[in-house]
Amino acid sequence: MNATVVISGIGLLSGLGEGADAHWQKLGQKQAGDDKTSAAAWPVVDEERFAPYPVHLLGPVDFSTQIPKKGDLRQMEPWQRIGTFTAGLALEDAGIAGCLELLDETHLIAAAGSGERDTSTDMKVLETISARDDGEVRANEILPSNLRPTLFLAQLSNLLAGNISIVHKVTGSSRTFMGEEMAGVAAIETATRRIMAGQGKLFLVGGAFNSEREDALLNFELGGMLAQNPFKPIWQRAGTGPAAGFAAASVGAFLVLEERAHAEARGAKIYAEIASIQSDRCNRKDGAAARIAGEQFAVIKDSLGEGPIAILSGASGAEPATSEELGFLEGLDELGHPPVVRAYGTGLGHGVEAHFPLGVALAGLALRNGSFFPPFEQSGVEQEFVGQPENILVTSWGHWRGEALAVVCKAGS
Repeated sequence: MNATVVISGIGLLSGLGEGADAHWQKLGQKQAGDDKTSAAAWPVVDEERFAPYPVHLLGPVDFSTQIPKKGDLRQMEPWQRIGTFTAGLALEDAGIAGCLELLDETHLIAAAGSGERDTSTDMKVLETISARDDGEVRANEILPSNLRPTLFLAQLSNLLAGNISIVHKVTGSSRTFMGEEMAGVAAIETATRRIMAGQGKLFLVGGAFNSEREDALLNFELGGMLAQNPFKPIWQRAGTGPAAGFAAASVGAFLVLEERAHAEARGAKIYAEIASIQSDRCNRKDGAAARIAGEQFAVIKDSLGEGPIAILSGASGAEPATSEELGFLEGLDELGHPPVVRAYGTGLGHGVEAHFPLGVALAGLALRNGSFFPPFEQSGVEQEFVGQPENILVTSWGHWRGEALAVVCKAGS
């Protein structure tokens, strides 16, 4: 069996707003009466709160519209609220929110990190260790009295899936992937392959990330992965020393993926089809990532037709991955596929586990609206796309590991 996989629901939450339509209005259209793109309205970047690191922040969000019980909201940290809220948007967009019969057959696959640390407890432990000879003993005394029952210093990744299931009554199978960008790739790829193999007809899949937390930023900066002020678009960060790196984003991206016949039978709107996903990982030495990408492209190129390719690049700005990916994409011209590239991290920031689902969602938006996004920056890398895209190539090169390509096609093409 090789069933067709379609996107029938999109939920997005970022600094640009809530929902698919809000993101299309910001990213996908030119301002009326203006020859400039809507870039003036975005990105929403704060260069002061976590200086010297720019961060894409969420705006005000009324989480109670998707998480109505105060008790549920109280026990969730921000990353769980972002994910649970966004999952609700996707279910609502797909027309299955509140429909228990459909929710009972909806399988859930979430991409999440290990959750948010209790930084106040962390600081108390560190202060104790530095000030006393018996610091380790005292630290062990602090932990039991400061941590919630059943939790350790970082919240468990599967709490996100659990909260989505409880709040939105999604009662099919549940699975959680950890592992930064590749977690998001694995979530989408697993759902796609299961539908193609006839192992399910309806999936809720995606991820969430909260950038507004010192512990996460510290971890990434210890690896030299964060961009520094002033904020620059993705392609302008490549090879720029301290300015290279990613600007973390508070973002949620969930999709409803569905077997085409199932979606049509219930009269669902269809954004696009997912034709193929290829993923792998390497040690990032001696051009290994570009070689893997070349092998992946050889597998999926027949799904892309001929001529220019519209590409949504998940490039983060971290080096050397960003420069190497750009070299690979520009090399597609020699294969007869001139690339028309958009690095969506410029406008939305880098969502780590949520980043690849975000790219696939944006591809679905562009295909359903019949046009590609205007350039997200004016560096010369991103050129205008002429005509209506039939296919969009979505890339994901993790800031440290993991390479993936996906082909998203116009519905029925």
